[in-house]
Amino acid sequence: MRKFFSALVVIPLGVIFIVFAVANRHSVTVSFDPFNSVNPSVAVSMPLFVVIIAVAILGVAAGGSATWFRQRRWRRAARQHEAEARRARSEIADLRAAAAVSRGGVPQLAAPAPRGIYGATGRDKQGATL
Repeated sequence: MRKFFSALVVIPLGVIFIVFAVANRHSVTVSFDPFNSVNPSVAVSMPLFVVIIAVAILGVAAGGSATWFRQRRWRRAARQHEAEARRARSEIADLRAAAAVSRGGVPQLAAPAPRGIYGATGRDKQGATL
């Protein structure tokens, strides 16, 4: 289902991209000299769709990096909480191991008393040993 929805979005976007590129294939001059617009010292001539797509890619990259830098505090807090949880788990494991050692190792249960037909003590109703 996920592939269907991604194809439902990607295919129309691809068609729109191709139509946009064909419709805007004439060359434009992009100038980086704000003082001399007639004869700029730094200028690039390229198709219009390349300019627009490059600006869109740069905008997405700038927005992504700005978001990444703004979330720095939350990533740091997550790392600290994860380290605290690891320390707490190891401390709990150490305390459990120490408690098992102080109780004499692995606790052993007493063997159950043999149960005869007259009960757990091995005596009959008058108290005689069987």
